[in-house]
Amino acid sequence: MNQDLFNYIQNHKSEIFDRWLVLMNDVETERIKNIVSEQVYVNVSSDFVNLLLAKAFRDQENFAEELEEVVGRVVSLGWPLAYLTQGVRNLGHVVVEGYVNSEHVKADQTHSELFYRFDKWLSPIYNKIVEQYSNSWENTVMLQKVALQELSAPLIPVFDKITVMPLVGTIDTDRAKKIMENLLQGVVKHRSEVVLIDITGVPVVDTMVAHHIIQAAEAVRLVGAKCLLVGIRPEIAQTIVNLGINLNEIITKNSLKKGVEFALEMTERKIVDIESEE
Repeated sequence: MNQDLFNYIQNHKSEIFDRWLVLMNDVETERIKNIVSEQVYVNVSSDFVNLLLAKAFRDQENFAEELEEVVGRVVSLGWPLAYLTQGVRNLGHVVVEGYVNSEHVKADQTHSELFYRFDKWLSPIYNKIVEQYSNSWENTVMLQKVALQELSAPLIPVFDKITVMPLVGTIDTDRAKKIMENLLQGVVKHRSEVVLIDITGVPVVDTMVAHHIIQAAEAVRLVGAKCLLVGIRPEIAQTIVNLGINLNEIITKNSLKKGVEFALEMTERKIVDIESEE
């Protein structure tokens, strides 16, 4: 990249950014602007463009770290990769076209030649952005998966010696393992005598799901507690019967309320209406 082009970029940063914003209106910006305010969009875009332009003046030692930070912000905001990749391309177009139309360009320099040179300079940065976005996205997905797993099978103490595990959504093999782990750890931690597994929010109970529940109940029994299965809706009960699934070893109730009442009885307690006692 020649010195005249360097000078043009340095003296026209504001103009370059404004023209870049106009070009970027075609890159899913409507969806992006529905997520964040106009000011946030402009601020993030300004940081991104200024970082790329600053790279043109010096080989920044901390460029990778700063780029990682900007890309991380883009990922956290839920913006598409196209915003960054097309942003790099559009910056090349804006800089070269602006330079060609300025008084700095030399007569022997063609538009295609200038664009080729500038695009060649941008290519490594383009590849770095794709790599950073991919890494940041994978890291975000991994953290979300871990968080969802932690929230997918919570064991909640509701009374002394009584805990409840509410299950919501589809139960697959990985989640079943998490349920088993949380059950066993929670029973010991809370010194539970009765555990209620609430399947009100489980849309489908098939043979595999029932098998996992039976295994969980057996594991709870082995550590000295009893398991109640609650929240069995009529359609779920019909499915269990049609599939020939044997739940004879598990106490079942059709609602969490009835399950809690029965669990209290099992621990020699009950809910008392104060007004009736008076």
